[in-house]
Amino acid sequence: MSLRIHQVIADLRPFEGRFGMTWRVALLCALVAAVAMIYKIPEPAIGCYLIIYLMKQDASTNIALAIGATILVTVFVALVFLLTRWTIEIPFLRLAVMALASFAFVYLGSVSKLGDLGSDMALVITFALSLVSAAPFGEAVTRGLLYAWQMVTMPMALMLCFNLVLGWKPSRLLRTTWRDRVEAAADHAEAHDAASLARLRELLREGNADHDQRALLTRVLHYVPNRVSNRLAHAIEQSYALMLAVSALPADVTAEERARLAAHCRKVAAAIRSEGDIPAPDEMPPATDDPALREAWSALAEMAEPNQTWPVMAQEPFFAADALTNPNHQRFALKTTLAAMIAYIVYAGIDWQGIHTAMITCFVASLGTTGETVHKLTLRIIGCLIGAAMGIGAILFVIPNITSVGGLMVLVFVALLPAAWVSSGSERISYGGVQIGLAFLLTVLQGFEPSLDMDSARDRIVGILVGNLLVYLIFTRIWPVGVTVSARAELSSALATLSRLAALPRGDRRALVNEAAAATVDLRQAADHLAVAHYEPASLRPSDAELRRFEIVMAEAEQLPASLLLAEASDPEEAARLARLSKAIASATSPAPDDAGRTLDATTASRATAAERISRIENALVHEA
Repeated sequence: MSLRIHQVIADLRPFEGRFGMTWRVALLCALVAAVAMIYKIPEPAIGCYLIIYLMKQDASTNIALAIGATILVTVFVALVFLLTRWTIEIPFLRLAVMALASFAFVYLGSVSKLGDLGSDMALVITFALSLVSAAPFGEAVTRGLLYAWQMVTMPMALMLCFNLVLGWKPSRLLRTTWRDRVEAAADHAEAHDAASLARLRELLREGNADHDQRALLTRVLHYVPNRVSNRLAHAIEQSYALMLAVSALPADVTAEERARLAAHCRKVAAAIRSEGDIPAPDEMPPATDDPALREAWSALAEMAEPNQTWPVMAQEPFFAADALTNPNHQRFALKTTLAAMIAYIVYAGIDWQGIHTAMITCFVASLGTTGETVHKLTLRIIGCLIGAAMGIGAILFVIPNITSVGGLMVLVFVALLPAAWVSSGSERISYGGVQIGLAFLLTVLQGFEPSLDMDSARDRIVGILVGNLLVYLIFTRIWPVGVTVSARAELSSALATLSRLAALPRGDRRALVNEAAAATVDLRQAADHLAVAHYEPASLRPSDAELRRFEIVMAEAEQLPASLLLAEASDPEEAARLARLSKAIASATSPAPDDAGRTLDATTASRATAAERISRIENALVHEA
């Protein structure tokens, strides 16, 4: 069995909370479909798509997303309503406004924290303007824009209410994260093997940003008393420091010391599970012990502190630092807009409105690099075929027996369970689940009642395939962006963060942990970009030697957050070297070679200093040049 199939099987395995997320998404989509049928809101499949695509694990994030999306679409639809006054009778001008709106919102999503929500808003606004073409007179335009507004606000309102009643409290998820981290640290302290280290690094790569945001929403929405939210926020920081320290434990730490550390970690995990008081360590290790061991015990002692104040959290900027300087943002928005406009002109020009899903596909399948886009297209085609087969099977064997909206709700709920299961997995397969659900919904939800129309199902599938073809041709022929471009950007960002970490004073513990976490996340994102390199055309695909150099650099860089966190003092020289490396990687140039970059055996590597790891990164980049 190939490695890729093994990976897919691993991505489909259950984990804590996966089934809970699955049935919640499926049930909410069934409610959205029912409300759309009862109140005759068009395109219920798009509303359900928004649920599958946007819904997260914790209720607080979903509530914030629902409110934000509702405000955004209200403002945008009001803007479009004003624009239609000047474009309703001039098709060319209307097409220009559609293109401008598409470019603006896709670009905004690319350069800001809106992310995919920007493309979703571009889809809604552009689709609303396309309805004007179908009925270019006053009342129909007003009704079409109202429908477009309802297509977003109705599912968002249901998502908000649903999460108020049945959503997972963020405090519960924070406790689960805290417990998982402490248990993973205990496992590695005890076993000190490759499997336990892999689990620890998997948790480290999650970083702290999402959990800090969850802690902030817990406090703002008053899910728990402030003293509890204060403790949870500190626990996220201290548990990350614990994992970093345990991951850096050298091989010569005695078995007795490891066993004592693991035993106390398990006591802490048990206290977290029972929501009891966190036990303090009986005694701290002497100052002469290994710095990683001292840091681990220090983190455990901090967790036991009963009175914690609310920490000062780092605020990430809303816009990317290169929003105005990186041409790839504008090019991405232009390519997405070009694909969507060609799709619209094609189906409007041949008067085949049934394949309007071609335009929808252009917005939801586009990503920054060619490899990521082709990977997403692959998932979309596979998901489309699976979802369409499910939908056609439902039309042939199930829908003839459905006589009410309740029966349709049951069908949607049952059919979306496998789609939601896949979409709740890792990013390697999650979009495939979204597409399974969307293709099924587009096939089954036609009009405002159960339908047996196979022509509409065929048309929508054809539209998806046409959209996929357009996106593939445009993103591989016009300004193609290889994954190495994004990987270099993320790796450069990671090294810049590590440079700041090396320069920070040792007393600023929270800043040290946050910088270490941010660098680890950047390294994970660089690895994710390179993982889809094999989807790129041969002209863009990096060579095996180049991929190997990236692996060497990232393997060394992945050890630096722990090494720099455990350093006894800040080091301006190391900070300067890391800053130079960051600039060299960003510009694809070579730094000066360093004689310290030597191959180490396993024992020496476990105690390699940050300076030695930086030297090996420099030498890898010298060989690249």
